[in-house]
Amino acid sequence: MYDYSLAKYNPLEKIITFDNFNHGHNGWLDLRSNFVKSDFAPHSEEIDLIHWGPTMLSSATFPMMGTHCALSGSRSLKLTTWANSAPIDQPPAPGSIGLAIKRMEVPGSLVHLSPEPSVAGIGDKDVRAFGCFVDLQSQGNRWMPGVRYVNSADGEHIKRWQYFRVNEGVDHRRWNYGHDGWHKVGIDGQWYGQRQADGVGDGFQWIEGGDQDLVANEADDKINWMYFRLTIDVSRREYVELQCMDKIMDLRGKNRRWRQNIKALRVY
Repeated sequence: MYDYSLAKYNPLEKIITFDNFNHGHNGWLDLRSNFVKSDFAPHSEEIDLIHWGPTMLSSATFPMMGTHCALSGSRSLKLTTWANSAPIDQPPAPGSIGLAIKRMEVPGSLVHLSPEPSVAGIGDKDVRAFGCFVDLQSQGNRWMPGVRYVNSADGEHIKRWQYFRVNEGVDHRRWNYGHDGWHKVGIDGQWYGQRQADGVGDGFQWIEGGDQDLVANEADDKINWMYFRLTIDVSRREYVELQCMDKIMDLRGKNRRWRQNIKALRVY
């Protein structure tokens, strides 16, 4: 019998996991600090990893006494952030990032980005970026390939895709915001590495031909689900391609380097 729940996707031949959030979180959890120091203190002091917004199941309720629900069913997974931020070229402010983690990655998903204004005037330019990455570890080496969509920078639309790769010449102190930090260069690029006001960062490279207008709406009761897929070759440790809606971007040749000689593999 044909499985119509998969008809909207273009998955790989072997499906490892398929998440239906009508049945719960399916293993997606908040990411929190590693409390490894004395008195239960976190290992990182450069940025606050404690106060990120919680991961939640959402029915997409909006202020006009209504509920949008999901594309199929009544629940979707929601990443939340607090209504505060730092300048774009500074380390992330406490609570300004939401991050969900699962030990296995899905080959394709449907995503939506939307501001939820608490005051008049907040719009889609106030959503800076979103993306996804994977954390692969083997025999003391680590690879964190990923992509992000830079929606805006400094209040101006950018609407362009980037892939995770560290710039040449970035050293340990620069990666850790001038501190003798815990993180190796290239690890946790979602919040480490210097940022610039135009959306450039130490851990990101622009994708050639990666400009794309995503579907957005000025009203929070109108959700537009968009297809999103990142394909990587795990055995060869190479990017393959990124697809968002009907746009397919060839990422072959944009490889990431293993971070080698890690004393201990830390699982987040």
